[in-house]
Amino acid sequence: MVFKRHFVKTIRCYLAFSFHIMPIISAKRRVSAISATARKLAVIIWNMVVKNVPYHNPEGYLFLDQKRKLGMVKRIQKQIDKFGISKEDVVFS
Repeated sequence: MVFKRHFVKTIRCYLAFSFHIMPIISAKRRVSAISATARKLAVIIWNMVVKNVPYHNPEGYLFLDQKRKLGMVKRIQKQIDKFGISKEDVVFS
């Protein structure tokens, strides 16, 4: 257990350095984000080393820009339905 605690502390220090370049985030939120990310990484690596479980990257995860694009498409589709626009009304030149 001591090893696991030291491992989390090491990851937290590394992440603190990497989050240091993000001055936009407030100090309290930055510490929370660093701690949460360190714990997630520690759990993943702990399971890989101790339990010999391979890491599977979740493929269904969408990044922020992908979520934004999907939201924009959904909003445009709602507007098209709202105004009753058909394919013949839209011309791209």
